[in-house]
Amino acid sequence: MLTLDEKISRAETRIFKAVFPNTTNHYDTLFGGTTLHLMDEVAFITATRFSRLKMVTVSSDKVDFTHPIPGGTLVELIGRVEHVGRTSLKVRVELFVEQMYSDDRHRAVSGLFTFVAIDEDKRPVPILPAELRPESAA
Repeated sequence: MLTLDEKISRAETRIFKAVFPNTTNHYDTLFGGTTLHLMDEVAFITATRFSRLKMVTVSSDKVDFTHPIPGGTLVELIGRVEHVGRTSLKVRVELFVEQMYSDDRHRAVSGLFTFVAIDEDKRPVPILPAELRPESAA
């Protein structure tokens, strides 16, 4: 059985996308809604890879858009499990912008997403087996 740290490490998710004209606004930057969609998708994949359970998004806590994401660039989204509770977990997603034809790269967006594990009846279920659960997990 994997340790908690090993499960967290294995769940890290990285996805690359190209920013094409059909995803940009009149300023030729990635739509904010499209950015949130991509981030939630990466967060969901990360949460599912960690838990191997049915997961649902319950909140997107603070999302900081610190730099525009121009059309014609590449983006890398990285999801990492940041906190594990009893039935919920938090995933930090960072979005980095890369120029296609140079080594320029910087973080443009960061956000925290909370997920809950559910059963077939949509009731919360424990994420970790008892032997991996922290005593004070919420």
